[in-house]
Amino acid sequence: TNQNLQNQIRQGRFREDLFYRLNVVPIRIPPLRERLEDIPDLISCFLRQAENEGLPAKQLDRSAVERLQHHRWPGNVRDLENLVRRLTALYAQDTITADIVNAELAGQDAEAVAENSTLPQSLGELVEQYLSKEFSHLGDELPPPRLYGRFLHEAERPLIEAVLAMTGGNQIKAADVLGLNRNTLRKKIRELDIRVLRGFKSGHN
Repeated sequence: TNQNLQNQIRQGRFREDLFYRLNVVPIRIPPLRERLEDIPDLISCFLRQAENEGLPAKQLDRSAVERLQHHRWPGNVRDLENLVRRLTALYAQDTITADIVNAELAGQDAEAVAENSTLPQSLGELVEQYLSKEFSHLGDELPPPRLYGRFLHEAERPLIEAVLAMTGGNQIKAADVLGLNRNTLRKKIRELDIRVLRGFKSGHN
């Protein structure tokens, strides 16, 4: 599953007894953005698969691979696989360069902007829209107790991850941006099982 089942249990959306029946050997598979060092091997694998399926043999030069290692990959490994197949099928060049990759990623970004053009402009509006959608699913029922704590807990992880990415994994700078004591930030990183990638900044996207 790509859902946090502990959160689902707290929200009353997943049976706790079923969770403990299934939760024998939990294995967390990190998202692609947390294992960027795997990208070169994954690219090679997908290029071989495409060639075996009859698509032209291609290779990506070093700059193209490095560009892909600086992408955030919201769609994870499947997103990377689809991009590699698209590069293989659509471009005549035997060697794919960073310029080609940039053009493809720019096209994706433009589509995403078009799809999200109706999103709220402020964080408050976005939260209000999210809660309205969630509450509408409940009908006449009230959400499970302790909603305030659950909401803050869910919001913490993406906020901390984003600031750590922005500061290149520098916890001192991240703590300053967040307005937290450094020891408090370290504790939250451990509690939320956040992997810190040093030297990578999301501004390269």
